[in-house]
Formats: sequence, C-alpha cells, structure tokens
Amino acid sequence: MRHIFIGIGHDRAGVAVAAIALAERCRAKAGVTAGEVSAVVSIAARKDDGVVAAVARHFGCDARYFSAAELEAETPRLANPSEAVFRAVGCHGVAESAALVAAGPSGRLLLPKTTLQGITCAIAEVLAIADKGT
Repeated sequence: MRHIFIGIGHDRAGVAVAAIALAERCRAKAGVTAGEVSAVVSIAARKDDGVVAAVARHFGCDARYFSAAELEAETPRLANPSEAVFRAVGCHGVAESAALVAAGPSGRLLLPKTTLQGITCAIAEVLAIADKGT
C-alpha cells in the first residue's frame, strides 16, 4: 500500500469546500485513491481555522501540522519555493513542504503545488517503508 500525504496551504479561513474540491482534483490527477491518503498536512499556524481538518475528515484520515521551521527545512526539495510565502509565514512553501515533511526523507513530490482561489495543494508519497510483517 502506498502512503500518500496531501499538503494544503491557504491564505484565508472559510475555504473548506474549495480546499476539498482542489484536493480531490489533485488526488485524481496524481492517480491516488482516497484510501491511500495517510494524512492531510499543513502549517501549524492554520490549525485552528478548520480547513485542513475538514479536508482530512473528507478523506477519513488524520490532519497533521508542522512548524514553519520544519517546513523551511524542506526548501531545497521544493518544486516551487516562494519568497512571498516566506515573507507571510516564515517558510518558502506550505503545501509542498508539509507533504514532504510528512513523507520523510525518502519521500518525493508526486504532484507539485497546484493553486486555485488562494488555496494550494501538493501531494507527496513515501518511497520506502520497511514492512514489519504486521
């Protein structure tokens, strides 16, 4: 089974329906099934607005959040780093960075960031997980 992480970034609250629609569009474009989504991830600063949690509920998985410092550490692996995002939140990307942090050092971007109406979505996958034979 693949382990897929959907990263979400957005510039305002109240966009859950649009974020879900974008995540579904990106999931389909990447050839990912809904059941493969391990978590929906974002920056900790967005934890309280409910958008990422709503997308996670839609996919029946956990929402996870990372600090700006954790996301900034992924800058070398980003397909689309942004100085504007860095000025706004302290890291060069949210959707791509969060997906990559969640996927870990062996992860890769399956779908770079897609933007629609102030929402970004990116998808990363874990390339190697040791099977513990559970």
